[in-house]
Amino acid sequence: MSEPVRPELSFAFRIRAEIGRARSGGSSARGERLHIPILGGLVEGSRLRGRILPGGSDWPLIRPDGHSDIAATYTIEADDGTPILVRNKGLRSSAPDVFARMRAGEQVAPTEYYFRSTPVFEAPDGAHAWLNTRLFVASLAPGRGEITIDVYVLE
Repeated sequence: MSEPVRPELSFAFRIRAEIGRARSGGSSARGERLHIPILGGLVEGSRLRGRILPGGSDWPLIRPDGHSDIAATYTIEADDGTPILVRNKGLRSSAPDVFARMRAGEQVAPTEYYFRSTPVFEAPDGAHAWLNTRLFVASLAPGRGEITIDVYVLE
């Protein structure tokens, strides 16, 4: 009987996305839906380099329990001009007081909250097709007018 391969994480690249002001779409039984425009940014790393094109959006849902489901869709343009579609789903979880500080625009240490995602990439055949055949996880840290996303490939 053979044993499964033990997965490992390898750093792939960092995304620094410029984001606009969050707008509330109002509350519902599911929670409060926000819209956060993605304005641009950079992608830097040994596995991928490029920029974030303007026009993407994040649509987080702040659930009644105070935690947030993340749902962002945007485009990376690789340094060679290749457009790569990104669909990034995740979870932000923290104590209520930490969330209140974050929502007020305060800088909060990333150790005070859990903010992870599972980005899925859609790239055309060619140099970036490897993005279609791997699973990824990411760790996120919001800042003033930006969010940093460290993307790891599951090996």
